Amino acid sequence: MSETSTTSDNQKIWLDGEIIDQAEAKISVFDHGLLYGDGIFEGIRMYNGRVFRLEQHIKRLFSSAKSILLKLPWTEQEVIQATVDTIKANHLTEGYVRLVITRGVGGLGLNPYLCPKPSMFIIAANIQLYADESYENGLELITCATRRPTPASLSPQVKSLNYLNNVMAKIECIQAGVMEGIMLNEQGYVAECTGDNVFIVRDGVVHTPPVSDGSLDGITREVIFDLCKSEGIEIRETTMTRHDIFIADEAFLTGTAAEVIPFVKLDQREIGNGTPGKISKQLITAFRKLANSEGTPCV
Repeated sequence: MSETSTTSDNQKIWLDGEIIDQAEAKISVFDHGLLYGDGIFEGIRMYNGRVFRLEQHIKRLFSSAKSILLKLPWTEQEVIQATVDTIKANHLTEGYVRLVITRGVGGLGLNPYLCPKPSMFIIAANIQLYADESYENGLELITCATRRPTPASLSPQVKSLNYLNNVMAKIECIQAGVMEGIMLNEQGYVAECTGDNVFIVRDGVVHTPPVSDGSLDGITREVIFDLCKSEGIEIRETTMTRHDIFIADEAFLTGTAAEVIPFVKLDQREIGNGTPGKISKQLITAFRKLANSEGTPCV
């Protein structure tokens, strides 16, 4: 198993308008992000001195804020610049950026209107979610007993700090000896994984669950739609069950940190011939080429 993040001793953090040393980056114990998970986040990747799909990520961050009535004192352009400044301060050309916005300091009650202003911090570091051999050989997955929350309680399009549901599903995966797992919605249909979107390939056609089935409309998910179009591969949004994955010819996951990674087994059933498939490999190659050739300069 592999999930690593490395920081240096002189790591710099952007916190509420200032770039400071990691040791000085602190938030109050009365911050509602800590007390109640009242906040939002985004994870973004950088390649070859460029931040990949930065504008789309920040736009989604602001959409999450609007959905939970979190009024931000920064413009989208100011957050974009703060992100680039944080990367530059850490002298990074490759890696991962995490932006977190909390409701801010307030009382011990739930009332968010007693929090006078939100707080934001930005972390830029190196990350490796899966080992290199996992991209070559494919992951093994399980189906998690923990279900995705119903959209009636919180839209899956809000990247909120309420991630305990995903954490509990991740614990199931680790206890089963795997790194990822399929999460179903209330109706028993496939939604997504604990941190990634799900794709299968059947008879040359790529399928992924519609966001209405409980998945995040991921940025990398959107990239796959673009790449399928440019590569001449048919792609469809399809409600699916575990059975659809069992009988697929190939399968893969997408996510900002994960990028594009094949999986070759679910609940002890081999997918296809048990090795990463042709279309999965084609899309992995196309994604890496795209990610390393475009983006917002950060050096």
